[in-house]
Amino acid sequence: MKKIFFCIFIETKSLNMTPLLVMGISSLILGLALRYWINRRKFYRRGPAGAEGFSSYERSVFITLAERFGKWIAYALIILGIGFLWTAKTFKKDQERRQKSIEAYQK
Repeated sequence: MKKIFFCIFIETKSLNMTPLLVMGISSLILGLALRYWINRRKFYRRGPAGAEGFSSYERSVFITLAERFGKWIAYALIILGIGFLWTAKTFKKDQERRQKSIEAYQK
């Protein structure tokens, strides 16, 4: 039992959390930036009466559809980024807990 637990610890200890943090922070920032950019374009497209101005019907349909898909992608990136950050935090806590239990087991 002791050898199995120690082997599992060695395998997980060699894993690095840096990629999780980088992917989490970058996807979170990318999602927030994409959402900001889409909302900013929509804001500046509005006229004094509050209606959005488009040059043609086809352009309005295409742009609103593209913005809708862009917002869904932005929301997915934000959720993915939060998930990566949560996983890194949980992994770090679990790693510290395992280290403490091994130290207590060796004493």
